[in-house]
Amino acid sequence: AAMATAAEAGPGAVRGVRFAQFKDENELPRIIKMIDKDLSEPYSIYTYRYFILGWPQLCISAFDDEQDGKFVGVVVCKADHTRRDKYRGYIAMLAVDNSVRRRGIGSALVARAVQEMERMGCDEAVLETEITNKAAMRLYENLGFYRDKRLSKYYLNGEDAFRLKLWLKDIPEPQLDDTPAAAAPASGAPVPFTADAAEGAEAAGDASDSTSAEPVV
Repeated sequence: AAMATAAEAGPGAVRGVRFAQFKDENELPRIIKMIDKDLSEPYSIYTYRYFILGWPQLCISAFDDEQDGKFVGVVVCKADHTRRDKYRGYIAMLAVDNSVRRRGIGSALVARAVQEMERMGCDEAVLETEITNKAAMRLYENLGFYRDKRLSKYYLNGEDAFRLKLWLKDIPEPQLDDTPAAAAPASGAPVPFTADAAEGAEAAGDASDSTSAEPVV
């Protein structure tokens, strides 16, 4: 598995934290336990296996060397083609242990996942989050995501969601249903992912580093 430390320059670095891509099925129980503790609607084992075994390079874990290498966070994603033939990265799950909140680990995990999507040639990255999850909205907006659309009663509990999007290549013409986030430029146009955006999100810290989406499979 690819392993990286905060000594590396660039976005996705956090002092004292190591990051690694998924290696084998022995890691599944700890990943499931980490994510399930924050979910109101737990996923089945089949959902986890679909994402993690299908796109292991997009499942990235964080380990805190200040706590003897404790597993402290994970992001789970996938990448596939849409009906409009865009190669889309999708952030399905993000969770960070309470003991390391506000250290920028959630932002770093997302930044690393987005970098991997770029290496894979993705055109865009998307996710859904509850409209009431202000901390998650702030985390993603600080990384350059913008509000693409509102999804009515998206979750089983009846809560609405925002679909957030980040363009990774050329920016297309704005669509009528695109609602720019507060962090977007005054013109309302979305901005591509950059190292500066990721570093700014890390500096802001994470009030809450967990989010979940009803997976689009």
